[in-house]
Amino acid sequence: MDDSYKTDGAVPPAPSAPPGRPGAPRPFDPRDTAMTPPATSYAPDLLDESRERSERSRRNAFVVMLLSSLVSLVASLVLSIDAVRLAADPDVALACNINSAISCGTVAQAWQASVLGFPNAFLGLIAEPVVITLAVAALGGVRFPRWFMNAAQVVYLIGFGFAYWLFAQSFFVIGSLCPWCLLVTVSTTTVFTSLLRVNIVDNTFGLPPALHERACAWLRMGADYALEVVWFVLLAAAILLKYQAAIF
Repeated sequence: MDDSYKTDGAVPPAPSAPPGRPGAPRPFDPRDTAMTPPATSYAPDLLDESRERSERSRRNAFVVMLLSSLVSLVASLVLSIDAVRLAADPDVALACNINSAISCGTVAQAWQASVLGFPNAFLGLIAEPVVITLAVAALGGVRFPRWFMNAAQVVYLIGFGFAYWLFAQSFFVIGSLCPWCLLVTVSTTTVFTSLLRVNIVDNTFGLPPALHERACAWLRMGADYALEVVWFVLLAAAILLKYQAAIF
């Protein structure tokens, strides 16, 4: 090795490759920028893809929410008109009075149809326009604050529970089913699950990062849609098993 640098203060030369191994790589030195591994260029792409996937999931959920609330609003309007007609003439023949098992009139004249002293359908006329407005605003790009979305989830949870209480009363106590009421029950379910999907994607509930990522992974696999389908199939099977003689 050349030792002349010791006398003139020059910087020592870089060590050469060992004899017999021409071109052998030098040991990695973190200070050597030429040997520093290149930064991963795909991380921003993955981030953009994840953000786009979340936005698409939110948009789809709000579309489902909008369509479901429109269906529920129409059903609530029909039920409200029928309630007014029944109040004027309890013997009026409604179009959905098919038989003893499928009879809107039987359900509408039960006390469960007016829990608060007026027809339950009026609640739908009040609540569904609010849901429609929320869905349209969200599809237009509006981002609601966390407290608002939490409050919306709690309020609709109450409506969800009320809808299934009415279904249970019709199924087990009254002994008749109302097709328009069933439509409200189904649409209430899809609105509730759509709102829940949005709040999970946005982490409105403040879940820990690991739990939030796990929940989003389930949503990406469509687990919530699969559960909805299974639930509706079970409801349809229960109705057919109990009322098959009257239906068929």
